[in-house]
Amino acid sequence: MQPLRFTLIGLIGPTSPSGLIRISPPDNPAPALPSRLVTRPMTLTFLLLLALALSGWAWSPDLPRAELEARYAAPPSTFVDAAGLRLHVRDSGPRNAPALLLLHGFGSSLHTWDDWAAGLDGQWRVVRVDLPGAGLTGADPTADYSDERGIQVLAALLDQLGIARATVIGHSMGGRLAWRLAAEQPARVERLVLIAPDGFASPGFAYGKAPDVGLTVRLMQHVLPRPLVRASLLPAYSDRSKATDAMVDRYHAMLLAPGVRGALVARLQQLVLQEPTPWLQRIAAPTLLLWGEQDAMIPALNAQDYLRTVPGSRLVTLPGVGHLPHEEAPQASLPVLRTFLAP
Repeated sequence: MQPLRFTLIGLIGPTSPSGLIRISPPDNPAPALPSRLVTRPMTLTFLLLLALALSGWAWSPDLPRAELEARYAAPPSTFVDAAGLRLHVRDSGPRNAPALLLLHGFGSSLHTWDDWAAGLDGQWRVVRVDLPGAGLTGADPTADYSDERGIQVLAALLDQLGIARATVIGHSMGGRLAWRLAAEQPARVERLVLIAPDGFASPGFAYGKAPDVGLTVRLMQHVLPRPLVRASLLPAYSDRSKATDAMVDRYHAMLLAPGVRGALVARLQQLVLQEPTPWLQRIAAPTLLLWGEQDAMIPALNAQDYLRTVPGSRLVTLPGVGHLPHEEAPQASLPVLRTFLAP
């Protein structure tokens, strides 16, 4: 298999945690890069961030919660107490309509679904949530960011909202939580939509072992200038013009929400992937796999792992689209979802 280079987007952007992705072998594998070439960009980044931190120029304290809630928690945002957490939730659409539960990826927030929600909540009940450790939900007081805890929180949220059964839609890390929920609590999941989901380990990472979270990532708890967030976000798009200033501002602000950066580091430190096949084979819900063909974070070739494993799953790929089909190309991705959800 072709070696995988670490990039910052895999660490702080809206992608699978720490870049733990499975790369299918290319037809003509590239020669392995010397380890010094792979690690040098991260070393230089660390030294740059350290210099900025010592100078005080790019010191990035958390933003006040009241300020962030005023900007990013306007109606229909609400806060729901569930499983010991104050969850930031947007619950829109008819309460008696079929429910959709949308789960964002690593380093993202419920705002990633804005365009989809606007196109869905006339016909479906659309529930979006900032997952524990993200956005305006913030840190989990239990400090537990395992998948098991994530499923417990999602089940408690559905109970609190009076939703017995929903279509669960997950992107990247949220995709991993979505398929775990579908496998472990099938009575709750009507249908399953996985958008470039995380789950299979990549070369160089072992199942059952937490990754080494380096000093560079930990330093970003204190130094996180907006240009770095923008540079980290851009590779997630095929059309980089779609990463607007307002979108970069939002990602930056959500990463500076109180406790979020520490929670993201804790999530990475606790990430212990398990071989997903036993769970995936148990999924009974009809499953749609949705991928951008130009996804540079979790390549579309990875869909073959899921097609082989999830019974009856189907795949739709979108040409010219990157890792965030719902943000980059809602006009192309939303009709695919609507067709899948049609009775």
